[in-house]
Amino acid sequence: MSETFVSHLECSLTGKIYEAGKVHELSEAGRPLLVRYDLDTIKKNVSRESIEKSKEAGFWRYAQLLPVTKKENRVSLGEVVTPLIPLEKSAHVLGAKPGKAIIKDEGRLPTGSFKARGLCLAVSMAKEFGIEHLAIPTNGNAGSAMAAYARRAGQRATVLCPSDTPEINIREIQQQGAETYMVNGLINDCGKIVGGGKQAVGWFDVSTLKEPYRIEGKKTMGLELAEQFGWKLPDVIFYPTGGGTGLIGMWKAFHELKELGWLSGPMPKMVAVQAEGCAPIVKAWEDGVEHAPLWEDATTVAAGIRVPIAVGDFLIIRAVRESGGFAMALPDDEIMSVRNEIAKEEGFLLCPEGAATAAAYKRALKEGLVTEDETAVLYNCATGLKYPLDPVHNKIDKDKEIDYSQFS
Repeated sequence: MSETFVSHLECSLTGKIYEAGKVHELSEAGRPLLVRYDLDTIKKNVSRESIEKSKEAGFWRYAQLLPVTKKENRVSLGEVVTPLIPLEKSAHVLGAKPGKAIIKDEGRLPTGSFKARGLCLAVSMAKEFGIEHLAIPTNGNAGSAMAAYARRAGQRATVLCPSDTPEINIREIQQQGAETYMVNGLINDCGKIVGGGKQAVGWFDVSTLKEPYRIEGKKTMGLELAEQFGWKLPDVIFYPTGGGTGLIGMWKAFHELKELGWLSGPMPKMVAVQAEGCAPIVKAWEDGVEHAPLWEDATTVAAGIRVPIAVGDFLIIRAVRESGGFAMALPDDEIMSVRNEIAKEEGFLLCPEGAATAAAYKRALKEGLVTEDETAVLYNCATGLKYPLDPVHNKIDKDKEIDYSQFS
């Protein structure tokens, strides 16, 4: 028996309709396909209250708003509802009022990042369609999530990552059963190889937005946030933006919830945050266009948002514009300075991409783009433990007299 309300798929650029229940990649126009639902039927069969009372763990509590047809095809590694953590002691670092900046900590998900959401849904749908070999280009966390969920589902996984991807990510991917390769280039170079292997090898490409279901997984960030906020939404959302699947997915979720009549109050401003060393979306935003050309020689310490070109660029920019938000790029030193200050003041270790959202919020407050009375959600997309940390130099020799004055 079907457990989903999917009606069809739709080209995000042209609106052309595609049949549900079949394997799809990009549309004929070469753009992402969006999953559409029979929202009128959902209204009659599903309520906010039924979701609030659900005993299902993590984002599978929203299964009736997702595309997986049969419960046995849901792949799970023990997902959780990720917590909201208000910044109190470190608020002054950002120039904010205590509690007005709230971190949504996606590092609590399996494989330590928000990539678990999108890849869980992509793998679950691949299982439903009987696909046995998945391949992905990655800057680290997506490859880790794909490897873990694919092996959980009994699928073969091949992962290609830039050779300068953080070593912990590369080892993690391999340890979780994926055939792991390092490429002397950027993620888009890895993507070209994966694309070429569709015919040569026969694997299925689960690159960002090149199949329809990673968006649906990332959409759960928006569904979860709405429920956590009592079916209202924060004033502004700062999102670390590489391929932008999460920003696109959340904006889609908010519109679906609005159509269902489940939301009250205004929609949030969506802020796309990038690093100055790789900011194609910010440039397109500033230039007033919807498509961003390839960013040459991309480099940033925030590896997860080092995406030189995004197939869904126009969807990101439309969401930002429709919401009254903006796009902002930060230098690496500003990102890491904020990361370090929040860690020391608050005891919370952001990943560099998450720290970029905090740095953007700090600058936005200073420039008057947001006010100190607005509630801002900052997405920390992964555990900070996956990234290089400062070395410790202090040592104590147990065989010598201890100088306790050093602890004063």
